[in-house]
Amino acid sequence: MKIQLNLTALWILFITILLTNCKEPGPVNAYTPPSLDGTIDSILLNNLVHTWYPKAIDSVYGGYLSAFDSSFNAVGNQDKMIVSQARHLWNNSKAALHFPNDRPYRAFAHHGFQFLHDKMWDHIHGGFFQLVNRAGAPKPDSNKTAYGNAFGLYAISAYYLMSHDSAALDLAKQSFLWLEQHSHDPKYKGYFQHLTYNGDIIQRDPTIPSTAETGYKDQNSSIHLLEAITELYKAWPDPLVKTRLLEMLYLIRDKEVNNKGNLVLFFTPDWKPVSFRDSSEECIKKHHNLDHVSFGHDIETAYLLMEASEIAGLENDSVTNKKAKYMADQTIRYGWDDKMDGFYDAGYYYKGADTITIINKSKNWWTEAEGLNTLLILSKMYPKDPMNYYNLFLKQWKYIDRYLIDHKYGEWFDFGLDNNPEASSHLKGHIWKAGYHQYRALENCVTNLRKN
Repeated sequence: MKIQLNLTALWILFITILLTNCKEPGPVNAYTPPSLDGTIDSILLNNLVHTWYPKAIDSVYGGYLSAFDSSFNAVGNQDKMIVSQARHLWNNSKAALHFPNDRPYRAFAHHGFQFLHDKMWDHIHGGFFQLVNRAGAPKPDSNKTAYGNAFGLYAISAYYLMSHDSAALDLAKQSFLWLEQHSHDPKYKGYFQHLTYNGDIIQRDPTIPSTAETGYKDQNSSIHLLEAITELYKAWPDPLVKTRLLEMLYLIRDKEVNNKGNLVLFFTPDWKPVSFRDSSEECIKKHHNLDHVSFGHDIETAYLLMEASEIAGLENDSVTNKKAKYMADQTIRYGWDDKMDGFYDAGYYYKGADTITIINKSKNWWTEAEGLNTLLILSKMYPKDPMNYYNLFLKQWKYIDRYLIDHKYGEWFDFGLDNNPEASSHLKGHIWKAGYHQYRALENCVTNLRKN
């Protein structure tokens, strides 16, 4: 009761001051209800971070456990993938800075770094293994990927920025230079995604099925390489790192994003788009994984482009900001659910159509998290825009709170319960779901709200 009265009194004082100093009306999002940043920060800590840690700390073999059932009990064989291990390391590195007086996240991060350094890094051929068993032994069929190595680089860079551990910076440099030697394309730019155990590029040939990704370049590894190199540049502002940072920024912005404002998913090595739009509907559906509009990647990339531009020191980069806004606007225009709120998963531009047809109405957890973050950023950049990003941000938060956050067992459901009620019984954690999208979105939102 006392807490409620104090909050009420603070609110009354806030309104009084606001009215006393009343000037010309400002934009619709000129101030934020004073409790929203605290509410989101509480969800970040109590629903997400406390749910995972220390429960996910593998005290037997090192690294982190990834597979948890709907009630958040560890299940399965707990194989370890570089992507999820790196994401857990990144989470704990960030939590150590954001929640310095809470649990020992610095120690949890060091625990994860040691597993990446000792077990997941290939000390013979270099690069991070894609998949190892729980004890850290590489799986026999585990090749390497640019995507996986990007996340290893991303996490180690964040760990160094938190800990100033010289071993982390050394490994981050090795990781970047390994990608430079084995994955980077000096002719057409960008990076090859698929690599052998030894680090050789896997070329696409006629024996590879038409539905396979093998041998293509792709937007997903590109955007996360951009993300990783951005983080590395904060830790190691080397001229070559900046060259690659700008290369990936311009490549994604100017070549991978098409004139409609969405990312092309796959490309030939010389950057010709892979498209089935002129094929039959049956063929389009068969190759859905290679060619569709991914609303989550579009709105996530809008943020990653703006972040990279800022870290690279491109002041007043109107070209990048306009492209990011264009991507977000088309995602809102075609991917937003006007009835229930939230972003749909996927759409398609069928031949002869000027608008997107929604082909997957599911609302996956990472898309909704990334959308929340980007909407708030745009609301501060364009407070008077007709899109009214701040209003959409508030709607998005309410959607997440109602249909995605599990207030009983912790973490988020993998799909919004409005369209996928069965998601309440799905795994809460697995090797592709480690809390990283939510952590980044929520912490960024708290930071941005508090800047008001």
